[in-house]
Formats: sequence, C-alpha cells, structure tokens
Amino acid sequence: MSLLKLENIGKIYVSDKNVSVGIREVNLSFDSGEFVCVTGKSGSGKSTLLNVISGMDSYEEGELYIEGEPTSHFLQPDWEEYREKYISFIFQDYNIIDSFTVLENVELALMHIEDRAERRLRAMELIDKVGLTSHLKHKGSKLSGGQKQRTVIARALAKDSPIILADEPTGNLDSETSKEIIDLLHRVSKDKLVIVVTHNFEDFESVATRHIRIHDGSIEFDHEIKQATKTEIEKRSEKPKENLLKNGLSLGMCIFKSKPRLTAFLCLLMVIGTLGLFLVTAMCQDAADAFEPNYMFTHVDGRLVITTDSGRVMSEDELREIAIKYGAESYLRFDSLLDVGMTYGIMLESPNSLYGSKNIYCDFTYGEDFGDNILGRYPEATDEIFLYLPVSYQTEFGKDSFTDQEITLFNLPLKVVGVKYYYDNNIDPKCLLTEDGFRLLTAAQYLQRSSVSASVTITGDSGDKLDEVLMLYTLMPSFDIPSDKIYVGSPRFETILKSGESFKANIDLRATYYVYDYYYDSSTQMTFTRKFTETDVTATKPTTAFLGYTTDMLVISDEILCDIAYSVLEKSYKQASIFFESDKEAHRVAELLKAEGYIAVPSDTTYEDSADDAIWIVLEAVITLAVWLLSVVFLAFFINICSLRAIESFKGDMAIMRSMGIKVRDIKVAIYVRMALCLIPALILLALSSVLIYTSTFNQYFSYLYPWQYLMIVIGMAILVLRTTKKQIARLFGESVKKSMKGGNVA
Repeated sequence: MSLLKLENIGKIYVSDKNVSVGIREVNLSFDSGEFVCVTGKSGSGKSTLLNVISGMDSYEEGELYIEGEPTSHFLQPDWEEYREKYISFIFQDYNIIDSFTVLENVELALMHIEDRAERRLRAMELIDKVGLTSHLKHKGSKLSGGQKQRTVIARALAKDSPIILADEPTGNLDSETSKEIIDLLHRVSKDKLVIVVTHNFEDFESVATRHIRIHDGSIEFDHEIKQATKTEIEKRSEKPKENLLKNGLSLGMCIFKSKPRLTAFLCLLMVIGTLGLFLVTAMCQDAADAFEPNYMFTHVDGRLVITTDSGRVMSEDELREIAIKYGAESYLRFDSLLDVGMTYGIMLESPNSLYGSKNIYCDFTYGEDFGDNILGRYPEATDEIFLYLPVSYQTEFGKDSFTDQEITLFNLPLKVVGVKYYYDNNIDPKCLLTEDGFRLLTAAQYLQRSSVSASVTITGDSGDKLDEVLMLYTLMPSFDIPSDKIYVGSPRFETILKSGESFKANIDLRATYYVYDYYYDSSTQMTFTRKFTETDVTATKPTTAFLGYTTDMLVISDEILCDIAYSVLEKSYKQASIFFESDKEAHRVAELLKAEGYIAVPSDTTYEDSADDAIWIVLEAVITLAVWLLSVVFLAFFINICSLRAIESFKGDMAIMRSMGIKVRDIKVAIYVRMALCLIPALILLALSSVLIYTSTFNQYFSYLYPWQYLMIVIGMAILVLRTTKKQIARLFGESVKKSMKGGNVA
C-alpha cells in the first residue's frame, strides 16, 4: 500500500470571469524513502500539485489517498489534522515567523513533546544539525536567506512528519548554501517521502530517486532514477499524547512576547476597556443602592422606637419602667439626634478644600466601641468627639498620627480627639460622643431647629432698670463660662458698658419657641423662663452674623443651654428609644407594647414603597443594568475594531503554523492565552487604581465597590476578551491556508 496516492486529481481556479486549470488527471503514487523532484516551466502546475498534496489547497476532481484512506470528504478541520499528522512544508519564501527567534521557530514544531526541557534540548540538537547554533536567539527578521532556509528545514525535521514537501528550497540561495540544503534533505529522506519542486533538476540529480515533469497541468513523464529502499512506515492511526492547555499556554506566551509593540497596543486596549468598565460600574452604584433598605429610623441593632398611641408625652419614670419590665439594655428618652444623621454637617477647616472648609455629614452616637487601631483617643469630656470616617479623610486628620482639631456643630465649639478610618464609603460616617456630650448636642440641635425669640431684662444692684428690655434672637452656648456668668452682645447694651466690661446684675430670661409637632402636624408655642440673680454680666460685640446681618446674642453656658432645651423637650417630645440585645428581641417586645397602647417600631423597619415608587426603583435598576451591558457591548465593539490591525498582523504567522500542521486547538488556545495575558496588566492597574482612589481625596467622588462588583468587572472583561478573541479566530480560520499566506504579515 502506497503512503500517498493521487488518482485523476484535477484542480480548477475560478476568478472573476476567468477559469483556469491548475492540474488535471494527475495519477501518482509515492512511498516513504523516496526523494522526488518535480520540475516544469513556470505556471505548469508544480506548486499547485504541492499545495494539493499538503492539503493547503482543495481539489475538484479525482481522489487523494493517504495510506489508503480517501480524502475527498475532508472538511477544513480534517485537513488541519492531516497536515498535523503527515506534512512538513519547506517554502521558497521561507515563511519563517519573523517575530520568533530561531529557537522558538523550531520549538513550534515540537509542541507534541510535553516536557519543556526535552523539547528545548531536541530543538537545539536540530539547530546544531543545520549549523545555526550561534544564531539561536536571533529573530527571524534578522537572518539571511540561507539562515532562514536552514531554520525552516530544522523546523521541518523537528516535526518528524512522514512527508516533507519543499517548494524551490534553494531558489533564493547561493550555490554553496544550496549544496548544504540539498545534502540535509537527502539525509532525512532515508525513511521519509521527500518531494521537491525545483527549476534546477541538475542540483538534485545526484540525490533524487525519481524525476517527475509537469507540462500544462499534466504529468509529462515520471522517471525513476534509481532503485530506492522502500520501507513501510507504521500506520499513524493513534494520536500522540497531547496536553492542550500546556501546549496552548506555551505557544501563547511565545506569541505574547514575540511582538512587543503589538502586545503593548493590545494591553493598552485592555486597560481602556477595564478602566472604562470600572468607571461605568462605579457610576451605576446608585442602582444597587435602590435595593438597599429604606429604614424609617436610623438603624441600630436592637433599637426599638416607641411613642404613645394617644400622642401624649412619656415621662422619664414611665420609660424606665418599660425598659426594666422587658429587659432592655438601655433607653434614650430624647433620641432626635439619632435620626438627624447625614443632615447636619460638621464644619471642618480644610486646606485641602477649594473653599478652605468642608462639611462632614455623619450619624451621631454614643457608647459604641470601634475597636483598636485608632488615631488619637476616644472622647472623655462633654465637648470632645471621635470620628469614624472613610479613609479619604486621612488628608484631613493624618495617617500615622493625630492632632486635636476644633470644629463647630450646632453653634457648639467641639474638639475632635480621635479618628478611625474605613474603606467602604457607602457606609455613613459616625460621630461618637460621651453620654453627656450626646445629651448636650441633642439640646443644641433641638433648639437650633426651633424658632426662638428671647427677651432679657437686666437690673443692676441698685434695683434700677438698666436700659429697656433687650430682644435677643440667638442663644450662643459656650464651654468656657460658668453657669452663673452671661455675656450679652447688643448695640444697645454697649451704651451701658464697653466690650469686655462686666458688673453684677439680675437677669430675667424669657425664651419663646415654636415647636412643630409631627404627630398633630401643627406648631406649638413653648415658653422657658429663668431668673439669674447676682450674675456676672459681660458686654461683648454682637459678632454672630446671619446672611450678612449682625444679630444680638446671649452667650450662655452649656448647662443653661441644656436647661432651656430640656424644659421644652419634656413638654413636647413624644418619642423615645429602648435598646435590646438584637433586632429579633426588639420585634418581640414591639408586639407586646402594641397591646399596651404604645406604637412600637423596630429600627430595621423600612418604608413601604408605593406601587409607583416600586416601579421607578425597578425601572431605574433595569435601565442601569442595561447601561452597564451596553457599555460592555460598546467596549467590545471598540476593542474589536482596534484589534483588527492585530489580526491582520497575526494572520501570516497563523497561516505558517497551520501549514506546519500545528494543532488548530493549540493555536486557538494560544490566541486566547495571548489575550488573557494582555488583560493581566489591566487587572493589575485596576487594583492599583482602586487602592489609589480609595486612599485619596477622590474617594469622595467614587463609590466604594464591593468584591462582587469587582468580580462583575473581571467577568465583564473576560466575556469581552472571549468574544473579541472568538471573532479574531473566526477571521483567522475563516479562509484557507493558502489565502491567508498570500496576505502575509502586515506588521
């Protein structure tokens, strides 16, 4: 049985309106051990015959048998497998991969050897055999014609195929190099079938065992020069052991580093795509927030908010009895400060801000422990606070050490004595106070949101009335004065004393408040009166300004401020909070309190969205998801368009690999590996960028992304890379090897 047999083979070329015959009615039979020379004039069909035998070009007539098996039914994958198993091709124009080194070009044909060290040793032996050891690391683009041809022969020998096809292997070489190449081919023809197409039969006459001449596509004569030893080779029906991932990874890494500029361009595309997807995901954070719980009150684990169903004010004793009866851990009678978080800003002097200051919006709390690794300390005095902030505020309060800073809140001068940072800026910041500080801040906040007007009557030691009654609209608390001392700032008071002067006086303070009652949806007038006898009264300039107008003010101690506020709260505030071990316990007690005439709401209770609100929430989420997906599609389209250059640049190299019979699967895996390697720098840059953003002031403008969102970005980029690479592969393998090789290397 012949190794290779052609029966009535015909090849026809059709282009535009012309039809030409490549070869016709070719009947040939070949065995291993033959050295066949094919000659003929240019255009006679020599190269066409070689292309048909190699499977790089199809045939329209007859049948080609390989070891007795017909091939007319072969599809493209079958021809790829055929070349992989049987064919090594030596081209006239070398078809060396210019971006690969000599060693890499030869190793390319040794992918069937799993052990990398063994593969490299075998490649070096073959390179030494063709006399190119000194050019081992030289890229193909730097070699001379003879060196390229030697490399191609070494590559053909490395594959160890039963059939070696050579198209004008000495056509571009000098006579000395030609003799060396012919000698090499002769040495390997002992147990292989070597078919050489040449114009110069004389150069091969001494080694050829058979001479075939073609004229006008037909066999003119087939002459056996001498008897050749014919040995049957084993039928290669068993596929060699293969490691798809290992071979593809090795080839992919080789491709990745072979063209630095192209690789850099692809890496840049991946960076653009990844960062673009990162920005879109960050901007779409609001869609995820739409599904976050919309609590009725600030959620504190175990908090239960209660009021009476009649709308009356609860007393301290009543609230204490409820807490004891149901085993509460603690209670807070006036809890308004808990629910105004993120509404009132802490004014901070900031050299890092465009306006020289910034507001920190946070929830107010007391009694919490934020653990260790804090800067500074926890608050101990009434006027001290501790801040729990996003890590971006390191620029304001320091990274390694902390210095006390003063801030103003509800007209109270407070000191920031400590801080702890966190990375998730979707969490609300917190302002931690002492219990007394929380009580004072509650009073200051309550008075600030109420409409206040105060009248002050000042009487001297003699009992004479000093001046007329002063109408003051601003009560300014201060930690620096005792409770028996008052500062008055009013232009009329300056007629009595100069700024800074003081005297003993009796003061009648009458303050009127208009407090809005949410329960009855109405305002209630509350009045506070207090007499101060033998009090130090000091004149001060009325420096408090509101919208450009200087207002009169009464500067009082923090104790007096609390007395005023709590005298009003005790008459008007109808809500309180009781704290249990957990939300579950709070829900249990809530049901019991409802039976006793109370309205009890656990703090994890959310608002019931109306149908319209629910529709808008879902619609917003759907639109945001659509925007995200469209962004992925747009980025995929952008990267695909930009990578067309890379595809064209790579087409010639792929065609050479296919002509060598490299496994198509290995090539495809290698292309995926190359794109995956190009994605790695982008993912590293993504990680570095996220760290940079979340440890800088930019953290105020970019929402913190959770691990699942980063996973979405990685998956999105993986999908993008897979789709783009799939299109590249379809483009590369969508045409015949011969057509791809005509395109050549663009870059």
